[in-house]
Amino acid sequence: MINRVNLMGRLVADPELRTTKSGIAVTSIRIAVDRNYVKEGEERRADFFTVIVWRRTAEFVCRNFVKGSMIAVDGKLQSRPYVTSDGHKGTAIEIVAEEVSFTGEKKKIPENLPELPPPAEDFSEMPLDDDLPF
Repeated sequence: MINRVNLMGRLVADPELRTTKSGIAVTSIRIAVDRNYVKEGEERRADFFTVIVWRRTAEFVCRNFVKGSMIAVDGKLQSRPYVTSDGHKGTAIEIVAEEVSFTGEKKKIPENLPELPPPAEDFSEMPLDDDLPF
């Protein structure tokens, strides 16, 4: 079976680093990916995707990317059920990033960004995603 996603687009907001209860770094970013085809007389359209980024890769994204930065994402699709506060059920389709990289021009990162907390643990000893309890 194949589950691969490769996207290149722009961040629609500054990434924010969070940590799980067990101290694992994570960020959720949205990227806008331009469509290749533009109808005559219409503006270019984009599709918007949610990307979940874990561990040191999440820290890398939060240190080096800001709203409007071009980013390339290599990962896999994942679905998860959810229930809204008013009881409606749905399914979220997200991309779980395995690799991210710079692309296009480099945006100047503001110098006054808050410093990220140090890693909670040595992620080199972390189990593979398949072994995680979430």
